[in-house]
Amino acid sequence: MIKFYYLSILVFMLISCGTQPTYNDPIPPHDEFKIESKLVNETRVINVWTPPNYAEGNDSFPVLNMADGGIKEDFPHIANTLSELIESKSIPPIILVGIENTERGRDLTGFSEVEGDAKYCPLTDGAKNFRAFITDELFSEINEKYRVTDEKGLIGESLSGLFVMETFFLKPEAFDFYIAMDPSLWWNDHYLERNANKILANFPNKKIRLWFAGSTQPDISPHTKNLAMTLKTDSPNELTWKYSDEPNEKHNTIFRATKEKALIWTLNAK
Repeated sequence: MIKFYYLSILVFMLISCGTQPTYNDPIPPHDEFKIESKLVNETRVINVWTPPNYAEGNDSFPVLNMADGGIKEDFPHIANTLSELIESKSIPPIILVGIENTERGRDLTGFSEVEGDAKYCPLTDGAKNFRAFITDELFSEINEKYRVTDEKGLIGESLSGLFVMETFFLKPEAFDFYIAMDPSLWWNDHYLERNANKILANFPNKKIRLWFAGSTQPDISPHTKNLAMTLKTDSPNELTWKYSDEPNEKHNTIFRATKEKALIWTLNAK
């Protein structure tokens, strides 16, 4: 049993730090452009989906940002889901901005003091540079090219979910709402979860929404549950949050299984 537990963690870490599975989701009409980034020192491909009524008037819309945002990654299925939810009037219209991966493990993980983590992802705090790329370079490009409001969100799963949670804890003012499915909170000896109460004590005076979920993944489930317990006692008044425990979902099913309810709750919980 113990051997199986650690084997499952090993397999999960290798998958999380590598390339995401390829799906055959219909690719919706969208824009694509490139940014020559100085902050991550490479060319990044950006995919943008606008809601159906975008071309009908002069309204501005909030923006949902997503790593794992390539056409062969999670961009198509999230864009298609947004389209369906907007059409059914379950959520207000929103723009989706997807960032295609280059070195996923580097960009989505922060610093780690655990030498063993280096077997799976770099310990270079690439998330710091990637986050700066989003806030200091990507935001301005989107603001110039599209009609957007000041409201911004961040969504992700697995390592991308870790990036969402790290941003929420370390730079909460960067976004107005956060969505994380099965975030890889094991990283750096589950530092974020262990220190959540201390970090939350310095939460900014800003209204922020957080929705996160945990599957049965053995190295994630305990940490998402513990974080939910911490939020029950130490949640700042400015934070509106919801935890969705998903005992019937596995790591590779939770994103698609929970995306609709996550979007509906987060985009309507003002």
